Amino acid sequence: MASRGDKTIGDNAFTAESLYGTNWQPTYAGALSFMRRKYTRDLTGVDVAVTGLPFDLATTNRPGARFGPAGIRRASAQLAWGPPWPWGFNPVDRLAVIDYGDCNFELGYTEKMVEAAEAHATEIIEGGASMLTLGGDHYISLPLLRAHAKKYGPLSLVHFDAHSDTWRDEAYHHGTMFFHAINEGIIDPERSIHIGIRTHNPESHGFTILHADWVHKNGPAAAIEEINRVVGDHKAYLTFDIDGLDPCFAPGTGTPVIGGLSTHQARSIMWGLGDIDFVAMDLVEVAPIYDVGDITSLAGATLCLDYLALRAAKLPPREGEEEAGASPY
Repeated sequence: MASRGDKTIGDNAFTAESLYGTNWQPTYAGALSFMRRKYTRDLTGVDVAVTGLPFDLATTNRPGARFGPAGIRRASAQLAWGPPWPWGFNPVDRLAVIDYGDCNFELGYTEKMVEAAEAHATEIIEGGASMLTLGGDHYISLPLLRAHAKKYGPLSLVHFDAHSDTWRDEAYHHGTMFFHAINEGIIDPERSIHIGIRTHNPESHGFTILHADWVHKNGPAAAIEEINRVVGDHKAYLTFDIDGLDPCFAPGTGTPVIGGLSTHQARSIMWGLGDIDFVAMDLVEVAPIYDVGDITSLAGATLCLDYLALRAAKLPPREGEEEAGASPY
């Protein structure tokens, strides 16, 4: 808990009076919004709206990613007490971040989710906020990309994954949505890149591919250089399938593939992408039912926090910003 005058304050998700900063409370208690952000649908003055899309009917292996948004929110509570390492500042001191809640759609109808997700995203985008979306299986990226392309045109895709998700198939599921996105003209494959791939697809569709083995051999610095080269100054959408990580770091997912990135490799690459003009991010395929000690949910929450820090690092410190390294302990 934190004290404000003579009041004891907790449950920042409901009691927050500002869109900035956070009130520390025990990590094991309180209302579980993402990073203790205020729950609201009011987009006035908001920089980033975090939202959940709890859908997993397009999986080709194990279901369970519908529980991903809840798992990531729960894990994020232990990250919300102060400036995250190694940034040296707290991104929510510089960015106005809210938890917009989950996108609601009619259960059991994939097409209803697609319609609802695109409308949900369009509402946030037109409200002037950027999106950070918690999945859900990876198929949710397609309606989100459609909504963003309406404003920005064809986007570069920066895609962390074990799978390319560009398999040539008329079916719509979490392994084909980027094939359809290319055909719809909403992503530019020549300015897009896969990172961490370790499954076979005979077609690249013009994407640059950094296989997991390439990252292991060449390291994060080389990956950063290549990602920046491919994307350049093009507006980009960041999508992170948690199975881009090796199963020893992220067992809680539907289609695990051995030989993947470590959490340190993935974070190190993320830290070097500050020059890219990202319009939004999603993090998908966290399935807490298969997790061990919430390590997959924690990895997902931390990568989302790194994305917020990437954006916040471009902004000057705000007056009264908490000093780096402050701790309640």
